[in-house]
Amino acid sequence: MEKMDRRQLLYVSLMIFSMFFGAGNLIVPPQLGQLSGTNMLVSMGGFLISAVGLPILAIAVVAKAGGLHVLASRVHPKFALVFTVLIYLSIGPFLGIPRAASLAFEMGISPFLSDSLGESHLPLFIYTIVYFGIAYWLCMSPSKLVDRFGKVLTPILLTLITSVFVVSLFKPIGVFAEPIGDYGQFPLLKGFLDGYITMDAIAALNFGIVISVVLKEMGVTRKKELVSNTIKAGAVAGVLLAVIYGMLAYLGAVSLTRFGTTENGAQTLTNVVFYLFGQKGAVLLGVIFSLACLTTSVGLLTSCSQYFAALMPKVSYRTLITVLSVSSMIFANVGLTQILKISVPVLTAIYPMAIVLMVLALIDDYFRGNSYVYLFAMIGTSVVSILEALGQFGLKFTILNSLPFYSRGLGWILPAAVGAAAGLLYGNLRKKGFTKIFAGIGRS
Repeated sequence: MEKMDRRQLLYVSLMIFSMFFGAGNLIVPPQLGQLSGTNMLVSMGGFLISAVGLPILAIAVVAKAGGLHVLASRVHPKFALVFTVLIYLSIGPFLGIPRAASLAFEMGISPFLSDSLGESHLPLFIYTIVYFGIAYWLCMSPSKLVDRFGKVLTPILLTLITSVFVVSLFKPIGVFAEPIGDYGQFPLLKGFLDGYITMDAIAALNFGIVISVVLKEMGVTRKKELVSNTIKAGAVAGVLLAVIYGMLAYLGAVSLTRFGTTENGAQTLTNVVFYLFGQKGAVLLGVIFSLACLTTSVGLLTSCSQYFAALMPKVSYRTLITVLSVSSMIFANVGLTQILKISVPVLTAIYPMAIVLMVLALIDDYFRGNSYVYLFAMIGTSVVSILEALGQFGLKFTILNSLPFYSRGLGWILPAAVGAAAGLLYGNLRKKGFTKIFAGIGRS
């Protein structure tokens, strides 16, 4: 079978949705809605570009390239190895997975604990044993993720979130308020940056390998059909993400006039759900966060294990799942704060590189795959992003402040564009033999 029917396509799309939709995806939209108020639609436009558009683009370009490692090799083989390993580790066991487990506990279990138990580390330890035990079991059969996620877990999650939204329409929470801070002055850009920090574009680079394995298990083996079905399923997942993000942003937008501002989207959702459902809302919220975090953790564990199994053929997939599950559990219990101090700067360094790599892959035909475009653009991007990451360790570089958009977290855009242009020019000169002429002049 090389062509999936509509039902199979929907199930794969739901699986992709569930892998994307984790802790950050639940928290950021309500906060955006609350602070953007009457500018919510504009802010959501920017958010959807980076939180939906970039991840779906990542799925497409990775599918067409034949994998993240192959795509990154267009820059340089050594860069591909380092870059790919850093992405899998930072978005996986060193940050994404432990954070998801910790948040699932905070939202799903902590509200029901007594003060004495809340101060103890034991409940979190027991919870993560169960959490990663379930995740391990789900990861052991990647081919069954479509059935377990697409047919069961994701429909439950979508139903729960939609029910909260629908009830809010019949039991009004409040009205849209005036936007706050940058949401009033730069709503589109601020929304884009909010989506930018969800890390979904990087997660999408990881998930490509899982989607490919699942489709092959379903009988889709030819590359053309693999790419086509991956893009279609990703597009449907993107539409679902946009709809759910809109619901969550609306809940946040109407909450400000009733509850005031909150520190984060988790508190916003808690206020909304408790207002709509009373104390029983704690159970509903706990289930929503647990399902969202668990499915994302499984997707990350599976993709990381499959990549490292391909990188190290002598180590089995089962062994890697075990190692990554145990290490993620440890970090979720005792090391998350310290890991964040290291992982967040790493993400600051590699996220712009990932975006530039995806954009260049999208327009590859326009510069005919000129490898120097990739190389020079990545050099320009990496210099800025790495220096910015070092700034988070206390090493400040004031020269970066002169870059356009640097204060908005987008200082890498101009160096990337200049690098790409320089690479295109250099590549064309090499083709025409100009570099040999210059070299001869230098020797003379």
